Amino acid sequence: MLERLNQAMDHIERHLDQPVDAAELARIAVTSEYHFRRLFSALAGVPLSEYVRRRRLTVAGAEVVAGQRTLLDIAVRWGYGSAEAFARAFRAVHGVGPGEARRTGAPLRAQPRMSFRLTVEGSASMRYRIVQKDSFHLVGRKARVPLVHEGMNPAIVEFVKGLPAETRQRIEALSDQEPAGVVNVSDGVADGRAEGTELDYWYGAVTGADVPDDLDVLPVPAGTWAVFETSGPFPQAVQHLWRDVFTQWFPSNPYRSRPGPEISRSRISADGGHVDAQLWIPVEPAAA
Repeated sequence: MLERLNQAMDHIERHLDQPVDAAELARIAVTSEYHFRRLFSALAGVPLSEYVRRRRLTVAGAEVVAGQRTLLDIAVRWGYGSAEAFARAFRAVHGVGPGEARRTGAPLRAQPRMSFRLTVEGSASMRYRIVQKDSFHLVGRKARVPLVHEGMNPAIVEFVKGLPAETRQRIEALSDQEPAGVVNVSDGVADGRAEGTELDYWYGAVTGADVPDDLDVLPVPAGTWAVFETSGPFPQAVQHLWRDVFTQWFPSNPYRSRPGPEISRSRISADGGHVDAQLWIPVEPAAA
């Protein structure tokens, strides 16, 4: 898998002056576009589109300083419709405008070309199982919140605090299958998973029964799920588990992610410092 990802990175470099074609990159990596975007952002730490933008402006920066082409020619080559649009994008990455960089030789910021390799960090193994699950309903309350990679998410904390105790009890009572009890669910996450982008957060339960009309409902079709387990400090253990699933488990296992909600079931200690958690990720067999 990593070899194919690096072939996709080579393709990006050969076509930096052309619109990025995520579908073609996924074909090179022999996976789906959905999974490619998620895997890339997890491994690279930035969305695919942002990486490509930085790489283009890194190469454009070298051309600006070289002084052999006009700034407008450079702007057009790298896909900007005007010198003004190019200057704004250039300043956002380098901290100075292209004209100033050419006149003064100001230092620029480079986005290095990326390649991927698997690094073994310790001997701990990941606990997981593959589950074939019939269709079900996710029932509860949902809110649109920003994505937070590290630490508590204030928007989620405030949303859950605002739920009446009676509502939370009703939701928990609806649970009749795995993952049992109250679950926390992320759905509608942007492909790049950039910090601050919005997603649908659900405080809910998984059920196959009829559901009340006054609660939010998400029908989830039958499919395959990879179920991961972890224990550790809260909330870092859950957030790090998601990261490790995409940076370690997917590159070394014959599965890829598929569209669907990501479900977390957490049991937090009385002092709020420790969690035993499961993470349910919708998956499908990777292409041969």
